[in-house]
Amino acid sequence: MSTLEKQLKQAPRHTGYIFTITFIVIALFVWSVTSITFENVDQKGIQVAKGIISGLFNPDLSLFNFSKESVPYLLVETLAIAFLGTIIGAFLSVPFAFLSASNLVPKPVAWLTRLILIIIRTIPALVYGLMFIRVTGPGPFAGVLTVGLTSIGMLSKLFVDAIEELDVKVLESMTSIGCTTFEKIRYGILPQLFAIFLSVTIYRFDINLRDAATLGLVGAGGIGAPLIFAMRSYKWDQVGAILIGLVVLVLIIEFASNKIRGKLVKGS
Repeated sequence: MSTLEKQLKQAPRHTGYIFTITFIVIALFVWSVTSITFENVDQKGIQVAKGIISGLFNPDLSLFNFSKESVPYLLVETLAIAFLGTIIGAFLSVPFAFLSASNLVPKPVAWLTRLILIIIRTIPALVYGLMFIRVTGPGPFAGVLTVGLTSIGMLSKLFVDAIEELDVKVLESMTSIGCTTFEKIRYGILPQLFAIFLSVTIYRFDINLRDAATLGLVGAGGIGAPLIFAMRSYKWDQVGAILIGLVVLVLIIEFASNKIRGKLVKGS
């Protein structure tokens, strides 16, 4: 009998634990399925579904022009909202992350900062969008502020994980030779964190691009508002054109971000 087989036989059996988890998962699945109903699916709904499919295969190509109401212009606006919001969120996340790292600041400060971040993450992006629209009025600026604020919660959390995995021996060595706090941050901390921070920020930008498109539904700029107007007017050819443009943009950004993050991981 091989060593691996002996280890497998000696491993503790968690039959009761596995059975309990399996039962809970199956019970939740069955409970979820029972909530599905087709009572409200009538002939009108079927016609709407056919219209959506028809619009996707017969898009209104006249929307692809160079006016301010065109699909390319609105996609660029959506891209700009996501980009600026991500930059703002990334810059604001850095101090929050350092204040949340228990290996760098006192634990009460770290827990208080983490509580603030949990509250920020709890509120949905659409709620932030509606609040900022009341303050700044509808438009891209409200979208940028919303994307920036919603980015802080996720980015700070991932930044904290990276900070707490720092090689503290480097900092101890720099302290022993009399380095200042700025020098320790500049030469000891940033070189270890820069690639990780940038990779996480790019990943968040990928998410924000989708969020920026959704925020347009509440008037925060971007492609979402024309999309909802076209759907309410049952102009499915326009809906198809907008969705096709959005899918192409997302695929391009996805491909580019994966390439960049892959190079950052290899270089770190």
